Amino acid sequence: MEHLTDKRTIRKRRRRDIWQQRELYVFLLPAFLYFLIFHYFPLYGLLIAFKDFVPSLGVWGSEWVGFQWFTDFFNSYYFWDLIKNTIQISLYSLFVGFPMPIILALAINEIKDNWFKRSFQTITYAPHFISLVVMVGMIIAFLSPQSGMVNHFLGLFGIEPIAFMSEPGWFKTIFVLSGVWQNMGWGAIIYLAALAGVDPQLHEAAKVDGASRIQRIWHINIPTLMPTIIILFILDMGGLLSVGFQKILLMQNQLNMETSDVISTFVYRAGILDANYSYATAVGFFDAVINAAILVGVNYLAKKRSGTSLW
Repeated sequence: MEHLTDKRTIRKRRRRDIWQQRELYVFLLPAFLYFLIFHYFPLYGLLIAFKDFVPSLGVWGSEWVGFQWFTDFFNSYYFWDLIKNTIQISLYSLFVGFPMPIILALAINEIKDNWFKRSFQTITYAPHFISLVVMVGMIIAFLSPQSGMVNHFLGLFGIEPIAFMSEPGWFKTIFVLSGVWQNMGWGAIIYLAALAGVDPQLHEAAKVDGASRIQRIWHINIPTLMPTIIILFILDMGGLLSVGFQKILLMQNQLNMETSDVISTFVYRAGILDANYSYATAVGFFDAVINAAILVGVNYLAKKRSGTSLW
């Protein structure tokens, strides 16, 4: 009897708290509806990954096939090529692209001249605002074997023109380095914000103790950035198999397909071009499950080793 009374008291108190903060809940309502309608309700469509989906029969009217589409994908001759290309491009982007914004932020933070500092920041941010289509057009123009400035520059050293966009071996390097150029400055913003929170007295005390600039960066700035670095690294690892689909599709051609074909471009071809909706959904679902597993695993390791994590 006493237990029931306690439960009623808790429920009554909870309703009273909700009513007292009703204005705040009204503010939350649009965001809640947005995620419910556009992010959770579409999950219903994942059912077609386990069905032989026929549009005229609808999702529930189509025949159940279990894990057939997953089995077909795992046994396909292109499975390992897709996995290899996806992981190689992702790891290449991660290990080259992830440290660059940190290094850039540390370098900008050390610039003392405000005019030069702002100019340098603006120049590094600018590529982020270039349209992806324009960006790929610039890449193709710069790397053209006939008129590209890169081949003209290499020609000064007696190097024969290279067909960068046609040779499979160059695709990953072009993709990663162009991504670094486009996003390095934008990615440095969050690290600069974290560096703004460093107590200047720590640097002054280190100077009095005779610490060099490198030593102050290593022992003061980098430890300050470390929680931010860990959080962003976890988020990047969560999208390990979701490489930039649009950019790859724009840069892809039949000659570099050997190294440029990844899971996301395969899903696009299978789902949109070939209208094989169930198969494409199964492959995309597999990609999402692997990403989620990596996110949970990396988050667990980060929490265990450093105490910093997403949850």
